[in-house]
Amino acid sequence: MEFLKSTLTSALSKGPPFPYTFQDRVTLPGDDSTFSGVFTLYNGTKREDGAACSIFSFEINDSTRSRLPLARNALRRLRTLRHPGVVRVLETVETDSYIYIATERVMPLAWYVKRGALQTETIKWGLWSVAITLRFLNEEAKIIHGKVGMGAVFVSESGEWKLGGFEVLSTVADDEPFIYRYGSLLPDSGRLAAPEIGKGGWEGLKSLPIHVTDSWGFALLMYEAFNGTLTSTDQLTQPKKVPPAMQAAYKRLITANPKMRLSVAHFLAQGRRTGGFFDIPLIRISEFVENMGIRDQSEREEFLDELEKTGDQFPEDFFKMKVLPELLKSVEFGGGGPKVFGAVLQIGEKLGSEEWENSITPVVVRLFALPDRATRVFLLDNLGRMIEHLSNKVVNDKIFPDMLTGFSDSAPIVREQTVKAVLTIVSKLSERNINGDLLKHLAKTQNDEQPGIRTNTTICLGKIARNLGPNTRQKVLVAAFTRSLRDPFVHARNSALLALSATADVFDENDCASKVVPAIAPSLVDKEKMIREQAAKTMEQYLARIKTLTKNYPETVLPSPEAMASSAAAAAQPATVVMPGGWTSWAVGTLTAAAGQMQSRASPALAAVEDRPASAPITQSAPAPRPAAPKPSASASAFVPQPGGFLEDEEDDDDDGADGWGALDDDGGGETFLDALEKKVGKKVSPTATAVNKNNLAAPTGSVSSFGPKPFSLRSEEEVDFEALVGAKKSAKALPKGLVKKTTTTTTTVKKPIIARKVQPKVEKKVEAWDEGDADWGDDGWS
Repeated sequence: MEFLKSTLTSALSKGPPFPYTFQDRVTLPGDDSTFSGVFTLYNGTKREDGAACSIFSFEINDSTRSRLPLARNALRRLRTLRHPGVVRVLETVETDSYIYIATERVMPLAWYVKRGALQTETIKWGLWSVAITLRFLNEEAKIIHGKVGMGAVFVSESGEWKLGGFEVLSTVADDEPFIYRYGSLLPDSGRLAAPEIGKGGWEGLKSLPIHVTDSWGFALLMYEAFNGTLTSTDQLTQPKKVPPAMQAAYKRLITANPKMRLSVAHFLAQGRRTGGFFDIPLIRISEFVENMGIRDQSEREEFLDELEKTGDQFPEDFFKMKVLPELLKSVEFGGGGPKVFGAVLQIGEKLGSEEWENSITPVVVRLFALPDRATRVFLLDNLGRMIEHLSNKVVNDKIFPDMLTGFSDSAPIVREQTVKAVLTIVSKLSERNINGDLLKHLAKTQNDEQPGIRTNTTICLGKIARNLGPNTRQKVLVAAFTRSLRDPFVHARNSALLALSATADVFDENDCASKVVPAIAPSLVDKEKMIREQAAKTMEQYLARIKTLTKNYPETVLPSPEAMASSAAAAAQPATVVMPGGWTSWAVGTLTAAAGQMQSRASPALAAVEDRPASAPITQSAPAPRPAAPKPSASASAFVPQPGGFLEDEEDDDDDGADGWGALDDDGGGETFLDALEKKVGKKVSPTATAVNKNNLAAPTGSVSSFGPKPFSLRSEEEVDFEALVGAKKSAKALPKGLVKKTTTTTTTVKKPIIARKVQPKVEKKVEAWDEGDADWGDDGWS
């Protein structure tokens, strides 16, 4: 074998270029013999793209030179004869040393017969195909084949039977038909030849009908296809496994009198009658496939129904190579519609990944680009049957961009099916497509006018939650589910609760406590019982998750009283006593200290508060005797803060109805509020933040109690904004009330000295009034 390959390689290197590579020689099962023919058959490949082919080789030497005319006749006829039932030639080359004929990949029919791999219906289908080819040769082309039999029939990759063996193929109209002169050179020509040839030789055919020798050969083919290799013509009289319906016509093919012998054309006509031996689903479907482009819609429907019922009877290769390409053409160009594409997918289930990618994937990509809604809906419905055969690159680059148009389609059915198809395709999508375009379009469908689409969008988000990026997941899911919890459609709200239950494990304890639980709470009092019950279940699930995630938390993060006392001692501060009011009393005390800092340094009651650490509670000494409260005067120069002050909510910060804090200390020796704030926080406060207009002092509008004017208005302990209190918020959206931004960089605010305050003999009034108020805060039950 290796010697033969080296000989062929050497011959090719010396002769004209032959762009095909020889592989192994084709032998019949059970022995090392080849089929009876002049040529030797090899498997081969095309060098350019590796496509499979077959190579018929005839080496010219002394032992084969006598048969050279047969090889050359076959070469000439194969070059010029084109028919669907004839082996298709790719390329030929002829030299003084060899003849090579490259054809489509085929195998000898004898190879399948010896393996017993053919079913009765498949054999009938093959005989029908060969009969059509012989009818064309005998009746239309007026050609005698002369070598019909199992050795002249080959099976293509599609499972179709193709006619070859053109060694003695002759045209009757020629002056001297080739078969009359060279027919005797055929192997086994005497053993299996028709009776008239045995009696009068090949030239005896001149006076007989053109079909007689090919009808005899067709009978040999029938016998061998059903029963195996024929050793003698005497066996022909015993049909054995030939189907009973075919035996009558078969016997007329082997009639000894050639003038009474049935032609292949008549044999074919008998079989194609209604109820005839060729009236079988396999042949009907094969006929339909060849002419599918000109069939009407009703005929297509009938064909598809029959294909669905009898598909298992077809050779698998026939589906792949013959039926599938025609169905794809019908879908793409002939308006075959979704039902035809369903048959495509049925056949596609039998294909490997590479075959699927080469044959079906290009069509699927083109179909997704079509504007036909029926096709799009069918593609989306059946995406699950295709997705495993589609590569990630094809999905992301070609299918997904076209699929996005379905989210905004005017037809609700297209939008709904597009949302449902996300669950199928998401596993193939890149992170960029998921977190970008996909979420953008799902946000639109969650606001869709159709409640069912909104509901399915929420379900979809719940199912793809784990495909989202961690950051995107936290931003999107709570917002999306919260929106659905407010949906007027009850099933949309229920789907949001179910989605929250299914995705509980993707949220941390902070998101659970601050975002999810507050969002679920209103559903506990929903008007629909179904929602209330599901909300209770979901709430319990999240509370249990919060408890699980926080079970290892420390009991407290506040320093112990001993640590606070030692810290105060280290700072050389007087011994402090924690106010019994808890953390709220400490906060109010801190606020009071800050407010007192704004009033004047002359207030002795606030001296200790100014110097204490920001983290220490207010110390309290023995209460001083309360002086008589002076009557409030409209002309008093003491500053009384407005209710609300800088503790109001951020949305009220831009209210500049009280934007004048003025000069907080006219004598220049005291500390302003921001100076005290700087001391508390340990951070330098920008001078521009302290520039205020003294002439724009707001009139006190707060209520006055028996304890004096109220410096602050606290709505509730929970609303205290501690970040705003210590200036720790990074956002610079608005300043606390009473402070205004510096408008220009060239204008400076000049404090106007208040001479009247400096010469007034009764400065103590201001101190006494503030002291009284401070004392009242101390006795107000907060300390």
